[in-house]
Amino acid sequence: MFPRRLQEEIGPMVRLAWPVVLSEIGWMAMGLVDTMMVGRVSAAALGGVGIGSITFITIGIFGLGLLLGLDTLVSHSFGAGNLADCHRWLRDGVYLSLMLTAPLMGLAWAMIPFLHWFRIQPDVLREAIPYLEAVLWSTLPLLLYSAFRRYLQAMNLVQPVMFALLTANLVNAAVNWVLIFGHLGAPAMGAVGAGWATTLSRLYMALFLLGYILYDDRRRRGGLRGVSPALEPARLRRLLGLGLPAALQLLLEVGVFAAAAALIAKLGVDPLAAHHIAMTAITAVFMVPLGISSAGAVRVGQALGRGDPAGASRAGWTALLLTAGVMFFAVLGFWLAPRLILRLFTPDAGVIATGVSLLGVAGFFQLFDGAQVVATGNLRGAGETRIPMYVHLGGHWLIGLPLGYLLGFPLGLGAVGLWVGLCVGLILIGTVLLIAWRRKVQSLARWEACAEARPLAGG
Repeated sequence: MFPRRLQEEIGPMVRLAWPVVLSEIGWMAMGLVDTMMVGRVSAAALGGVGIGSITFITIGIFGLGLLLGLDTLVSHSFGAGNLADCHRWLRDGVYLSLMLTAPLMGLAWAMIPFLHWFRIQPDVLREAIPYLEAVLWSTLPLLLYSAFRRYLQAMNLVQPVMFALLTANLVNAAVNWVLIFGHLGAPAMGAVGAGWATTLSRLYMALFLLGYILYDDRRRRGGLRGVSPALEPARLRRLLGLGLPAALQLLLEVGVFAAAAALIAKLGVDPLAAHHIAMTAITAVFMVPLGISSAGAVRVGQALGRGDPAGASRAGWTALLLTAGVMFFAVLGFWLAPRLILRLFTPDAGVIATGVSLLGVAGFFQLFDGAQVVATGNLRGAGETRIPMYVHLGGHWLIGLPLGYLLGFPLGLGAVGLWVGLCVGLILIGTVLLIAWRRKVQSLARWEACAEARPLAGG
């Protein structure tokens, strides 16, 4: 019975997941294009974009994480058939985005002087700081885009999100071509040109989704324009109650890779460039389970919103099975064709040699990395965001990074040793979160059994 019911879930899951996956790939493609185009300038420019990107994302990801509660809240309201409440959650997400912008930008600006503390090579730092200063202006558009996107995909409106990301890549590539290399009369700005291209692309995405939301609401007469603009503190507290643990979890996850990049920067330009390219490659693959994770969170949340715990269980396990299949092929690619992947980004033999070893390590944790992000999405759809936060704290910061530092520096294995430590941490995180999801499924089954038993007892 269970396999047949699981098969019934595959169709709806795939229909929701594939545009979300393409959206994530489109998001990642902007970084890939930046990396490939800046890589033609110099290794220092490539390393600078890597440092600048991870510095911004370490701050920006906290704001994006605070908005993840919209996955749960909008999908539950939509599953319950309460469209007006979906609109109110969108309003709350916009307010939260506006409130977060100035503090996040200020914190990022304040971090710039401290980049010198990491003893990053001067030529890399000269590229990183102007790039970061340009990208900082994308903070508000990025937050608004995230709020709009969470609202749309929680109501199964995923095609506009996909279209926004894919067309934003055209904007990004065109502006990159003009500003990085100095075409059409523009000065050749190098890495900082890529930063301004990213900012303009994010502004385009936010405006596109806002336009679609207004168009769709007018077409369907959904009532969005009638929503009261009044701020409701209780709703914001509920959104933050779900989003804060999710934000901290993302901060812990991204922060550990930022720390790894800072440590690898001490080893020289070639290891840092190899690390950045390898991270770009595994992140590109990671976009697939990340998209499936978002679809899983929505399907789980919608099922619980309509009072269907068994449907929530099927949705979560279907998302995990789809991810396992995808990540199996990723493992094969990293182990069988690492040089082919690396040559897409650089012709430098030294960078390629180090990158081959890093992708070899990455092959060992791909299945677990996919499992952890999808299990996290499933739990978020069920309203559980604290457990992933604690698991990432332990796996990354108490085990993975300390072990990586020991292997990389005192034991002299360099970047490869650091990656081995991160690999061990991810394997542990994936395993524990799978167990957590299994226990959540069991608790949902007990809740459903109790709910079914109550009418019988009353009779």
